[in-house]
Amino acid sequence: MGLQKVVKTDRLQVIRLITKKIIKKMKQNLILILNVFLVICCSNNISNDEKNTVKSIDQIFEEYYEFKERINPIEATKAGNYRYNNQVANYISDDYQKDLKKNYTYFLNLLKKINQDKLSETELLSKKVMEWDCNIKLEGLSNKLVTITSPIYNLPSFELMPIIQVQSLHLYVAQIAAGGSVHPFNSIEDYDNWLERIDDYIAFLDTSISMMKEGISTKIVIPRVLAKKTISQLDEFILNPIDQHLFFKPVLSLPENFSDKEKNRITSEYRSMIINKLKPKYIKLKEFLVNEYIPVCRESSGIGDLPNGKETYNYLIKLHTTTKMSADQIHELGKNEVARILDEMEIAKNQMGFKGDIKAFFEFIRNSPEQMPFKDPNQVIDNFYNIKNRIDKKLNQIFELKPKADFVVRRTESFREASASAEYVPGTKDASRAGIFYVPIPDVNRYNKFSDEALFLHEAIPGHHYQLSLQQENKDLPKFLHPESMGVFVEGWALYAESLGTELGLYEDPIQYFGMLSMEMHRAIRLVVDTGIHSKGWSREKAIQYSLENEAESEATIIAEIERYMATPGQALSYKIGQLKIRELRSKAEIKLGDRFSVTEFHNQVLNTGSLPLILLESKIDNWIKTKI
Repeated sequence: MGLQKVVKTDRLQVIRLITKKIIKKMKQNLILILNVFLVICCSNNISNDEKNTVKSIDQIFEEYYEFKERINPIEATKAGNYRYNNQVANYISDDYQKDLKKNYTYFLNLLKKINQDKLSETELLSKKVMEWDCNIKLEGLSNKLVTITSPIYNLPSFELMPIIQVQSLHLYVAQIAAGGSVHPFNSIEDYDNWLERIDDYIAFLDTSISMMKEGISTKIVIPRVLAKKTISQLDEFILNPIDQHLFFKPVLSLPENFSDKEKNRITSEYRSMIINKLKPKYIKLKEFLVNEYIPVCRESSGIGDLPNGKETYNYLIKLHTTTKMSADQIHELGKNEVARILDEMEIAKNQMGFKGDIKAFFEFIRNSPEQMPFKDPNQVIDNFYNIKNRIDKKLNQIFELKPKADFVVRRTESFREASASAEYVPGTKDASRAGIFYVPIPDVNRYNKFSDEALFLHEAIPGHHYQLSLQQENKDLPKFLHPESMGVFVEGWALYAESLGTELGLYEDPIQYFGMLSMEMHRAIRLVVDTGIHSKGWSREKAIQYSLENEAESEATIIAEIERYMATPGQALSYKIGQLKIRELRSKAEIKLGDRFSVTEFHNQVLNTGSLPLILLESKIDNWIKTKI
């Protein structure tokens, strides 16, 4: 009787598994058919009737939003659109790139037919943002190295170099897998969707190995020092026992309303997924990296050493800064900013009564026991909440717009903590999931708090959380702009936000003020070292040494940062370029408006239309100034 029951149960499980796979295959086929249909509809080869049809701007915006959500399912989930919760885009595949190219061309053709005279000011601005986005993405798609719209914050990636130590899908999926961030784990469907997502992710890993093999044959490979960093990351997913595995964490917190039957099924399927799918694939990837890839990786640090590398870097500068600045111009601007901030640091150091030179003061700050008081990671987190409480009462003095969404401060996961910087992940549009301010604390005893006030202003309030939440909650903006993260605007605003500390009642401790200068210096140094590495042939070691000589960050932090710039050419330029433009526009408004200048109105103008290319932001502020004169 017992044997019969076991056999029957096994048969039922087999039948259920086969049925599930059939349903999934049907879903995939349906999605494929729909995608093919969309590509056909959105291609240049549309019918004459369609060519003559002029769609309204709202229709185009809506269609563009649907397209952007479809091509990046994880970003869709992050924004609270759960239709694609069972998918991960294989964004390095040829088919994906062809789909993007056809659609961006299609949307540009639609926009050409719009009569701009009939658009409102907000509609016209949104149209210009969409045009800029389509054009810059098409330019990127014609580049042999770059792939556009990776799932990680919509940043560009590299088709033949998809696995790297930061901002790589193998890290991002693991971060999501733990639960509590992007993918929801509230219903049975949520858990089943994640299993399907893993299948797509595994397909991506297979494509990655194929692409990296092509990269080997064409000498398009990442620096060896970065490739080696990925091995310990993979070991985290290979060696950890199932019950402690990151991908098993959602099972440890199954909702109480699930039946015992469903709990057992989900537990069994997640164990099977880790044992039979993930671990073998990670082992295969590791063996490929160790035996085939790392031995032929390059010793050079910059993208300029790759075929088409210099042209690619010029494109990435334009993408990340939304300007026409050259690498040489940015390099010199960076050196000038470093010199200016060093002068301010010297003044601050002398005011604190320190007798040594600035380099000695850097060492003092790096190793000061007073600035490393924490013994428990929770103390670090609590310190950031204390900063929030201090500025809450003063926000009204310089801000009128305030987001409804909340945020939490959370320690960065251990598997990526050693190579991670502090970061902010937006919550959902409906505020059902709070934003997350991640803080890496690899060694709490060495955690230095000297710049925590500025860091909070940057990542949380009034920086990323403030700006991105307001953008998502703005009902006047078309939906496609809600999740858009124009890096130079987003990061520029966050760096500008750091300078508001005095107005918000912070920086009373001179060390924290020096910390603010240090963080600004950190971004100024980026202009020098990023262009140095990718345009002027700087080595990793030269960039590290330049940073050590000009800022107070620890050597470990600086090494992680330099290696990040090596992996993501041009992205680090956006912070300072954006901040300088916002500060320039504020100074222009203050001078031209005099007593009529209102800082709250200025902030409203900067924040009430979402992320903008700098040329559009400048035009908007200039027009606002004219209306006030």
